[in-house]
Amino acid sequence: MLKVGDKAPDIRVHTDTDEDFRLSELKGKRVVLYFYPKADTPGCTVEACEFRDGMKAIARKGAAVIGISPDKPAAQAKFKQKFDLPFTLLADEDRTAAEAYGVWKEKNMYGRKVMGIERTTFVIGADGKIEKIYAKVKAKGHAAAVLAEL
Repeated sequence: MLKVGDKAPDIRVHTDTDEDFRLSELKGKRVVLYFYPKADTPGCTVEACEFRDGMKAIARKGAAVIGISPDKPAAQAKFKQKFDLPFTLLADEDRTAAEAYGVWKEKNMYGRKVMGIERTTFVIGADGKIEKIYAKVKAKGHAAAVLAEL
């Protein structure tokens, strides 16, 4: 399990525009990396739109926002366009990033055990180390909580 002070695992995935992405390319910049279960679902939409609405304030704090879920690049692109999201969404189709960050977990949905993303946010410093971890996030109000601590 990752903890504050650990080096953030580098991830290689595709963006919402189906381009290659490596987290290490953002070294030198503070990053808010938030994992969400599924594009264009109610909770994920609330969370994404709150990050969208707080982007100017987050940017003033010197941070970039990156969203990531197991969706395909096309689903991420549709979600991004539908809600005018001004940040990159990543497609972790094989869940390697989710597993590297320890957020691919067994969940209880309607009395059944299923594997899925546990909504979690990592604030990664310019040095590539984890500064803060928000586990088991509730979507509503989360972006404001992250902003308050940046």
